[in-house]
Amino acid sequence: MKGSFITLEGGEGAGKTTVLTRLGTILSEKGYDVVTTREPGGIDIAETIRNVILDPAHTMMDARTEALLYAASRRQHLVEKVLPALEAGKIVLCDRFIDSSLAYQGYARGLNMEDVFKINQFAIDDAMPDLTLLFNIDPAEGLKRIAANEHREMNRLDMENLAFHQRVHTAYHTLAEQFADRIVMVDASQTQEQVTEAALTYVVAYLNQSKTHGR
Repeated sequence: MKGSFITLEGGEGAGKTTVLTRLGTILSEKGYDVVTTREPGGIDIAETIRNVILDPAHTMMDARTEALLYAASRRQHLVEKVLPALEAGKIVLCDRFIDSSLAYQGYARGLNMEDVFKINQFAIDDAMPDLTLLFNIDPAEGLKRIAANEHREMNRLDMENLAFHQRVHTAYHTLAEQFADRIVMVDASQTQEQVTEAALTYVVAYLNQSKTHGR
């Protein structure tokens, strides 16, 4: 039986990484076979590419170079970790996937979302998520959270100005409309407990629906 590919998306400081960890724990306790991972990263090669992309020293990186590096990291992560887990019937919870490239590089960097989607279609070979949780938060509030969290890694994207993050926010809302069949919005301005509960409700509902339809 094929597994379920569930991705978590959102702007900087939305709290999705924390919620993903909690979701993985809760679902495992409920008896689900869960794999948690992240992009860029998740495996050795992709983590190495992550270090190149997010290094604060690499401020001169060209936008197309950035998009191609994300796609390369995504491909290796997909074939080495995600697809084998799905074939084994597991639930894969992934922190970011193709929507991040569409929002950050396609729209916020001005590369054109359609062009970035084409690059990523080559990388993922139609392996789109089954369900995407979009953690929605005002960009200014998200950046405040980052500034207040001394334990969070500071990466190159955190150095972008507010206007950049506002463009990312706009792009995500556009994607939510375009892919309304798989993207659900989660109000990330709530407490972590409330956000986790809302995310869990969407995930369990999807899993139950999939079970009912023989997935």
